[in-house]
Parts: sequence; structure tokens; C-alpha cells
Amino acid sequence: MNTLEAFNQVLFLLINGTPATPAWLVGIAIPVADYVIYLIPLLLAAIWLWGNEAQRSLAIRACLVAMLGVGANQLIGLVWQHPRPFMIGLGHTFLPHAPDSSFPSDHATVFAGIALTLLLGGARWLGGLTLLAGVMVAWARVFLGVHFPLDMLGAVVVAGVAYFLLAPLWDLGGAAVTRWAIALYRKLLARPIDLGWLRR
Repeated sequence: MNTLEAFNQVLFLLINGTPATPAWLVGIAIPVADYVIYLIPLLLAAIWLWGNEAQRSLAIRACLVAMLGVGANQLIGLVWQHPRPFMIGLGHTFLPHAPDSSFPSDHATVFAGIALTLLLGGARWLGGLTLLAGVMVAWARVFLGVHFPLDMLGAVVVAGVAYFLLAPLWDLGGAAVTRWAIALYRKLLARPIDLGWLRR
């Protein structure tokens, strides 16, 4: 076992819950690990529905960064399979999970990609809240035994690479993509927009 992997496992065991962990703490961690991710589409939808053109552009960009990052994760998993803790009998698992590759974490990649895009796009308040939620989810998934800590660090790196790979493409075509998406939105939701329920 190399030094980095040994460090990864030791750090995992420091965070991972045990049979002596209070049930209330496990009870909090499970919904955090499983369901907080669903706040991301709600956040992006809210930015889109009630935001101006610049905010809508930011929402599209954030979504694309997250999608590119998760796509990269699938390729990494195909090239290099890293077992989850329960697959090697390490620690304790409190959350059922498929025995697939653990590195990098898709959940953490989504949160990191969205948070990075929002923060660098000037939406510091929303970006900060997204980052905080992502840290909570990352902790919960390690605590519950389905990820290693370095799966989370790897996710941040993947999200950063995805952001900077997308940046030149977005500079070239982001405005056109945003205008097209707004035109489609106005056509599909013309009635609630006319009623004043949604921002035009």
C-alpha cells in the first residue's frame, strides 16, 4: 500500500462512524448524504426563473460545468477502479451503495462545480452556501462509509479542471447559448410569464 493510500485510509477511519456513534448523528448524516444534492436543481431553477440574463447565463454555465465534471468522473472510473471502503472491509457502512468506483465523488463534483462557477461569476452568497452544503455532503458520505476523503479532494480537482476547460468555449458561445435558452423558455412558459408569475 502506498503512502497516499495509507493516509487516505487513516483519514477515513478518523471521520467514519462506528457502532458507538449516536444514532441521532447517523440519522442526520443519512438525509444530508442522500437528499441535499436535490437542492442543486432547485437552486439553478430559481436562479433561472427569477434571475436576469446574466444570472441565467451563470446558471447554465454552472450546470454545464457540473455535467462535464460528472462525465469526466465516469471516464476516470472506467480507466481506474478505486474500491469503496466497504468493498475492502474497511470501517463501518451506514448507507447502502452499489459497489462501484469511489473516485472521484459525483456528489462532491456537482457541488464543487456549481459553487466554483457561482463564486467566480460574482454570486458569492449563493456560491458560499453551495460550498457549505457541499462540505456537509462530503463529510456525511465519508462518515457513513461510502467514500474516502481523497474522493472528495479529487472531485474538487475535477470540478476545477471542468470549469477551466469550459471557460474558453463559454467565452466563444455562452452568450448565444443563453439567448437561445431564454427564447425557448419564453416560448414554452409564455402563459405564466404573461401572468407575471415568472420573470420574462
